[in-house]
Amino acid sequence: MRPRAMTKLTFGAAAAATLGLLATLAPTADAHQPSGHKPELKRIGYFTQWGIYGRNFQVKDLETSGTAAKLSHINYAFGVIGADGKCLMGNAPGSDPWADYVRPVDAATSVDGVGDTADQRLAGNFNELRELKAENPGLKVMISLGGWTGSAHFSDAVRTDAGRKTLVASCIDTYIKGNLPVDGARGGAGAAAGIFDGVDLDWEWPGSDGAPGNVIRPEDKPNFTKLVREFRTQLDAYGRSLPKAQRKHYELSAYVPTAPAKIDAGFEVSKIMRDFDFVNLQGYDFHVSGEKTTAQQSALFAKNDFSVDQTVRAWLRRGAPAHKLVVGMPFYGQGWTGVTGGGDGLGQPATGPAPATWVAGSEDYKHLKKLADSGTYKLHRGYRNGHAWLFDGTNLWTYDDPTVLRTKASYVRQNGLGGAMIWSLDGDTANGELITAIDRGLSRR
Repeated sequence: MRPRAMTKLTFGAAAAATLGLLATLAPTADAHQPSGHKPELKRIGYFTQWGIYGRNFQVKDLETSGTAAKLSHINYAFGVIGADGKCLMGNAPGSDPWADYVRPVDAATSVDGVGDTADQRLAGNFNELRELKAENPGLKVMISLGGWTGSAHFSDAVRTDAGRKTLVASCIDTYIKGNLPVDGARGGAGAAAGIFDGVDLDWEWPGSDGAPGNVIRPEDKPNFTKLVREFRTQLDAYGRSLPKAQRKHYELSAYVPTAPAKIDAGFEVSKIMRDFDFVNLQGYDFHVSGEKTTAQQSALFAKNDFSVDQTVRAWLRRGAPAHKLVVGMPFYGQGWTGVTGGGDGLGQPATGPAPATWVAGSEDYKHLKKLADSGTYKLHRGYRNGHAWLFDGTNLWTYDDPTVLRTKASYVRQNGLGGAMIWSLDGDTANGELITAIDRGLSRR
């Protein structure tokens, strides 16, 4: 699971208190119709490269769970920006060619039921995504560049026009044209052509603190705008250069923050939104388990605090079109242990992150569902605020369940927003309980 730490800020605007205000939040959506299975609203899910290991979450699971049929886009996390200012694959932290395209997938794990052979040029996750797209016509796959631990080199790479051109060209060469490094029989020119339908920028964060050690500059803000323009220019040029029958529009998106200070430090909103097809709003990690007091991590509404509604309003006020705003929704929870003070546990002191399956303080929904069903924890709901939490007197988990996600999907529909984004698909149950709730909520009339 990708951490989404951020600087906590206090801001004065109180969020809306009731769902009755939903219809007045945003302008009516225009005739923009995104592509995919469900053309009316986007359903975007992050697939984590590393989820194939400990979690044993394979591309095939998206098919057997019914998830793929409910998605418009898959964001593949992550592509790596190297110290040389280029998209690279290989000798760099976060890069895993074995998972991406080298690893042979057996018949039982393969989407199409046929195992990879030794002489295939493309294997691993990339080949499975190709098979998944064949089973689900219209499904798009985006390469997500960066991430929390992979944004260290963005600022250096985009300081000059030449640097931006080099970075963008290298990313298009690797992922859109599919020119992969040769690894035995795998890779080579065009080996991954046709897998990726666009680029998702996950620079966390231009102009403000991200992971420790990231370079931050005031000029990141205008340089990010220029980077977006360069991606739009080169993607469009490549799409037009293809043979007439293959010409296409390659999509461009970004993952963007909730905190107004982070938005203002790094994003010229009205300018970048002209070049983006859509942006994915941070809709989670409003509070995290490293804090000393328990709190909501993903509430739809909250007074004098971060919330989905606050995030949407912040981007609208700065000039973002409603139909290009996709609301992030978590398939995991944030948890605390050593909670004291009684009551329902929320807003109380805690001693640290709660024990969890993979990383202390962060737990997949499929495991939280078991806690909710165990009888040990009591489920609490902020009905007016759109969030839920579990509390057993000592441990507290704040998370989204199907009820919360249906409420958020209703919010998206009623306000003419662009759809829902999920971090991350491996947190759902084997039968796709959460994606089904989102899909049904977005489809209702």
